[in-house]
Amino acid sequence: MCVFPRFQRKNKDKFFTVNPGFGVYNSNMTYNRTIFTIWLGVAVLTLGVMTGCKKQPQPAPANDSNQTAQQQTAEPNTTVKPVVTAPPKLTINDIIKHARGWGPAFPNWYGKEAPDFTVTDLNGKKHTLSEYRGKNVMLNFWATWCPPCIAEIPHLIELRKQIGEDKLVILAIAQIDPRNTTEAVRKFVAANPVINYPVTSTDAATMPRPYNYINSIPSSFFIAPDGKIKLVTEGMTPLPQMKAIIEADSINSPQAER
Repeated sequence: MCVFPRFQRKNKDKFFTVNPGFGVYNSNMTYNRTIFTIWLGVAVLTLGVMTGCKKQPQPAPANDSNQTAQQQTAEPNTTVKPVVTAPPKLTINDIIKHARGWGPAFPNWYGKEAPDFTVTDLNGKKHTLSEYRGKNVMLNFWATWCPPCIAEIPHLIELRKQIGEDKLVILAIAQIDPRNTTEAVRKFVAANPVINYPVTSTDAATMPRPYNYINSIPSSFFIAPDGKIKLVTEGMTPLPQMKAIIEADSINSPQAER
């Protein structure tokens, strides 16, 4: 208990009541003053006992999860987080504008369905274009005697490594001519076992339009998963631009001149 100390002592002649903080009083004071002081002291002590030393009741602690939720509601997170945005996807038009060493071809075919055909690769496997619907397709027309075609092969090998067969079909079509016979193509591929995509030896003249109109190599047809021609390139196309063409959206109208 918290009680103010009261000390009493007797003197020979006088009785003293010592009340710290209220002064010293002796018996010569008037009776009423003495009575008032006594009652005042009693009241102060009683009030101190009832209120001053009693621990105030505290509300029961709320559930931690509820308290955390309330704090989050009352004090919203003001931390500013940086906004990370993906770089904008290039369009076919953007890619054409930045073309170096190659150019667009057959623009009237952009957005049109690629004509179907079937060819057989050097391992005897048949490839029908329409069977690859739902995947990107790259048809690469080339010849063993063409230096730009040979320079483009490492880019095709790396493209095959970076994009799986479940998303991209690469089909190299070697055009048959006196310098590019089927036997010459076989020897070339055998001497370069790093080639990791199917190669065919085909007479382009036997294929449907526009494939039978190719007169410049290397030429590549980029066909979207919906089966429509996205872009046709003439000249050696480097790996970054091959990937950009594959990832770009198709266009539905010709935007470039041959």
